[in-house]
Amino acid sequence: MVISKDLEKADRVTVVTYGGSGHEPAQAGYVGKGMLDIQVVGDIFAAPSGQLVFEALQKADKGHGVLLLTLNYAGDQLAGKQAMKMAKKAGMNVRQVITGEEIQYDPNGEDNQRGLAGAVAMYHVAAAAAAAGKSLDEVAEIAQKYADNMASVTVKVTDATHPQNGMSFGDLGETDLMEIGAGQHGEGGGVRVPMLNARDTVAAIAKPLSEKIGLQSGDKAFVMINGCGATTMMEMLVLYKDTVEYLKAQGVEVVGNMVGEILTVQEAGGFQMNLAKWDDEIEALWNTPAHTPVFFKE
Repeated sequence: MVISKDLEKADRVTVVTYGGSGHEPAQAGYVGKGMLDIQVVGDIFAAPSGQLVFEALQKADKGHGVLLLTLNYAGDQLAGKQAMKMAKKAGMNVRQVITGEEIQYDPNGEDNQRGLAGAVAMYHVAAAAAAAGKSLDEVAEIAQKYADNMASVTVKVTDATHPQNGMSFGDLGETDLMEIGAGQHGEGGGVRVPMLNARDTVAAIAKPLSEKIGLQSGDKAFVMINGCGATTMMEMLVLYKDTVEYLKAQGVEVVGNMVGEILTVQEAGGFQMNLAKWDDEIEALWNTPAHTPVFFKE
């Protein structure tokens, strides 16, 4: 477990998440004041056991209840169900919110609804609600609202390799193609298209993401550009600029952002775009202080 020093004196709802390692800085880099209280770390790309997640819930419980945040992957779901079952048996006050914001980009493909990097922004919003003294039900409701109003998709241009054996994730190979809608570990489910420039790539994915969450003229939005491990900061900033310009043309105001390597998969080339529709409450919570190893807000 990676445990925040802020937990020791916490007199509030606490926030716990879990998942496999190999995605650094997620998720351990987001443990700290104003974000996660505990991150339970699994093996490379593998969820930790339900027992360990349950022990984290016990350690996090400060008498106000615990929010358990889960990304929608089979192993994570199994561990979460086991932990929630044990918590219920122990009489604990725990709520679970599951994120699965991935859109079905290929109309003929599978609707996997995988949890992607968008959960990281939700960590701060949920933690800020907890720090404001809201009840567990209120914090869980805010987290669920956030989960319901965000959408993500991955664009892959090169495959990652597994750090333990060097095997490639996927078979994109040395081609002039990119895959839109691939899983963050290299799973299939996307559409392969000729390589596009940044502006055309943004146009191809921002439209279905916006439609998924119902972004309309006059709305406020959050934009995340998450590098997958081998994408340069310059490339990510170009993508962000093009996304802001695209949304501005639709009458949508970008009021929050994250750009950088947030949730990576080794040296995969490409990025994830996450859009979220915000209201005044979410914006205010986002603008509260936070201090973790890789996330700072004054």
